[in-house]
Amino acid sequence: MNNYKLSVILKISFLYALLFWASCADKSEAVTKPEQNNTSLKPVSEANPSEGKTILFFGNSLTAGMGLDPQASFPALIQEKIDSLGMDYQVINSGLSGETTASGKNRLAWVLKQPIDVFVLELGANDGLRGISLKETRMNLQAIIDQVRARNPEVTIVLAGMQIPPNMGTEYTTEFKAIFPELAKENKISLIPFLLEDVAGIPELNQQDGIHPTEAGHRILAANVWAVLEEKL
Repeated sequence: MNNYKLSVILKISFLYALLFWASCADKSEAVTKPEQNNTSLKPVSEANPSEGKTILFFGNSLTAGMGLDPQASFPALIQEKIDSLGMDYQVINSGLSGETTASGKNRLAWVLKQPIDVFVLELGANDGLRGISLKETRMNLQAIIDQVRARNPEVTIVLAGMQIPPNMGTEYTTEFKAIFPELAKENKISLIPFLLEDVAGIPELNQQDGIHPTEAGHRILAANVWAVLEEKL
């Protein structure tokens, strides 16, 4: 092989190596960098304590308003309600699609970098749909509650109750449903009995996947949340 051919091969090999490294770097950043919520409400990192008190919704795709315009999500509707009443609260949507209680627990430290007055915890649905150990789900939710309180003992915590279809069997489904009222009682925090009340299982109130609510569905979710949240504000 002459020097010219060797030089070409070396250049091509270098370019492939460079492209491979860049690809790996992008993937690494996507995994390690905290993902901001997908709404136009103020991101966690930009919250300004001077703007009054803060309500943070911490959850999965239900909170994020997956498949909808960000302003149609129930946290955004709660902000509209608060503004209409002239209340000095800033809503932060920290919903992340696909979030489980375990990944939520791991993401929490980043979320708690700014002051929070009301913390609405909406996690667990993805655990139930995946058949994750009920003990693990309960422990993760408790760990989140403990961590929030450790950061601010005066914070008001509201837990969103969740239920799942009976695919995992009657025993699993029943015990899953009981996790939320039991944790609320044990920790003396407020409970939204069932976030998806009057929405779950109703085709016209859910998107084509049958899981994520439509805009009309989110208006009902907002009402379910407000029924509990109002007295806390």
